[in-house]
Amino acid sequence: MGKRLLLFIGTNILVMTTIVIVWSLITTFTNINGSFQTGGPGLGIDFVALGVFSLIVGFAGSFISLAMSRWVAKMMMKVKVLDPDGQLTHEEREVVEKVHRFSRAAGLTHMPQVGIYPSAEVNAFATGPSKKRSLVAVSQGLLNTMDDDAVEGVIAHEVAHVANGDMVTMTLLQGVVNTFVVFFSRIAAIIVSRFVRAELQWIVQFAAIIIFQILFSILGSLVVSAYSRHREFHADRGGADLAGRDKMAHALRSLKTYVDRAKVQDRTDDSAVQTMKISGKGGMMKLFSTHPDLDERIARLEQR
Repeated sequence: MGKRLLLFIGTNILVMTTIVIVWSLITTFTNINGSFQTGGPGLGIDFVALGVFSLIVGFAGSFISLAMSRWVAKMMMKVKVLDPDGQLTHEEREVVEKVHRFSRAAGLTHMPQVGIYPSAEVNAFATGPSKKRSLVAVSQGLLNTMDDDAVEGVIAHEVAHVANGDMVTMTLLQGVVNTFVVFFSRIAAIIVSRFVRAELQWIVQFAAIIIFQILFSILGSLVVSAYSRHREFHADRGGADLAGRDKMAHALRSLKTYVDRAKVQDRTDDSAVQTMKISGKGGMMKLFSTHPDLDERIARLEQR
């Protein structure tokens, strides 16, 4: 899910920024009042109008990102989508059969698209705007590194994300976060612009909106990441229900073995491990991690 979430958050920030830039340019060069300033006492801001605007833009950005999620993932990760009725290798056929078997067991009426992407990392992800239009993809590195039971555990975990509707709930949460980001970034930009000469206020406000929106979006990702960590435990339980607890636990232990080996091979730079997002980070960076620590995930799963 970490791969999926990073793509979703990145797309969301780009979409939100694009919407705001386009709106700002339209209001700058037309007679539309898009400043939300009333010129009244205090801050002189029309908070009601700004709140409605923030709500519309926030959820529009979130749902546009959701609609694009499967396409963006396939394009960015160079996913080869496997046609169940086409000519497939034995390995590809097994991946498709595993995804479809777990999907049927999870009660999905529409089978997800299944793909493999060319990467040495040991990873997999699920994405898509709905259960009917989902994608489950695994890396070639995962297939080359893990045994069959571990692969089944990983795939079952990703199918559980689809069955749980995690992308939709993540989208709703992101919409709320976006709303606050747009609202407070504009207030901050208006305040900053009042410290410069009148003829420069519009350009300062324009630039400040973009800067504050990106900064507040990064802060907002703390909330989204915390929710993601919470959902990982649910997906682990769902994967255990589909593939069996032993296979799910074995998959997590296999991931941990791979992570530990990667860290030993390069103690000075574990960025390759962190980009997999399969193991939580330490210290303050743990707050930005989309996944809990693997030891904690294994412990919780074994307590069931």
